[in-house]
Amino acid sequence: MKALLFSLVCIVSFGVNAQLDFTKLSDSSYVFTTYQTYKDVRISAHGLLKITSGSLVMIDTPWDTTQFQPLLDSIDLKFHKKVSLVICTHWHEDRSAGLEFYKKKGIATYSTYATKNLCAENHFPQAEYTFESDTTFRIDNTVFETFYPGAGHSSDNIVVYFPADKILVGGCFIKSVEAEDLGNLSDANIGMWPVAAKTLIKKYPKVKIVIPGHQKIAPGKKALKHTLKLAKQKYKGRKQDKKKAKH
Repeated sequence: MKALLFSLVCIVSFGVNAQLDFTKLSDSSYVFTTYQTYKDVRISAHGLLKITSGSLVMIDTPWDTTQFQPLLDSIDLKFHKKVSLVICTHWHEDRSAGLEFYKKKGIATYSTYATKNLCAENHFPQAEYTFESDTTFRIDNTVFETFYPGAGHSSDNIVVYFPADKILVGGCFIKSVEAEDLGNLSDANIGMWPVAAKTLIKKYPKVKIVIPGHQKIAPGKKALKHTLKLAKQKYKGRKQDKKKAKH
C-alpha cells in the first residue's frame, strides 16, 4: 500500500492521446481520464480500471465520446485483457455516455435501477443490467461493492469500494481537494449531501485512496473531508439565502 500511495502522490500518469490519460495506482488499479469542455473550461473526468485475474472491470465510462474505442484499444495493447464489466455510478453523461457502446461490444453493463430510470427519462444510454440495493460483486479474484450513501450530486449517486486495496471510486458525489465549490448542482440535493457525506466517511474509515469524479486525485481521506466541508458550506448558504428572502 505504501507503494500505491507513493505512485499516486508522484502522479505516475501517461498520456495515450490528447484526450485520454492513465494514472497508475497499483499493479492492478488504473485511473483513466478523458476530457470535455464545460463553461469554456477543459475538465477532466475520471473512471477506474481494475485488473482481475482474467479480465478488467471498468467503473464509469469516458465522458469524451471519441474515446470509447481508443480506451478499449489501449486496454488491449497495455493489459492484453478484455473488459468484462462496466458499472455506472450515476446517470449524468460523464458517467453513462459509453453504456450503449460497450453493451454493443458484448460487455456487461450495470447500474442501479434508479440510474437506469433516470437515463431513460433523459434519453441517455442505459445499462443492460440493474441492481436495486448495495451489491457485492466478485469478478475472478476481485471483490468490490457498491454503496448508496444518500442523495447529493444526484438522487442516484453511488460509490464503488475495493476493500483489498482500500480504493473508493466516488464519482461526482466526491469533489476533488482542489474543487472550490460543488460544481454542477442541476440535480443536486443540497439538504442531504452533508448527511450523505458523513455517512460515507463513517462507512469506510480505512479508505486509502479516494477517486473524485473530476480534477486532482489525492491520497487518504482528504477528498471525503473536503466534500463534506463544501456541502456544509453550501447548505448553510442556502439556509441564509432563504432567511433573507423572507424578510
